[in-house]
Amino acid sequence: MATAGQLLDAKTSHRVFTASPETTVFDATRLMNAERIGALLVVKDGASRDHLVGIFTERDVLRRVVAAGLSPERTRLEAVMTREMITCTVDTPLEEVSELMRMERIRHLPVFDLAQQIAGLVSIGDLNAHQADRLKLALSEAENYIHGRA
Repeated sequence: MATAGQLLDAKTSHRVFTASPETTVFDATRLMNAERIGALLVVKDGASRDHLVGIFTERDVLRRVVAAGLSPERTRLEAVMTREMITCTVDTPLEEVSELMRMERIRHLPVFDLAQQIAGLVSIGDLNAHQADRLKLALSEAENYIHGRA
């Protein structure tokens, strides 16, 4: 059974994009556009490591900034980020990750390692790509079996 950690390992990039709570929405969305990502983890610098304090997503831009008529240039992430985050660990099975994202209606899930450090971010796109790869493999195996190539 595949886990969130294995999915992160299979991604082409392990890079996690972050911003501070003081970052403006304007700067955050410019970064998101430049990197073609749908979410940023909002971290506060700690004594020994970054501390996750929120997540800022495309939905937050629409619902909490645009719809509220706020100025992206003057609004800081701390005012509009999602603070109550759903997270998982690298050991969480992908079936559980998928169900959690479906039930909570979220598209991005921060993943922590066993030392409570940020390990990465799983998106619904990552899960869909993983599922598509699994289905392709199953189809190929079934075709090989049918044609006696197994």
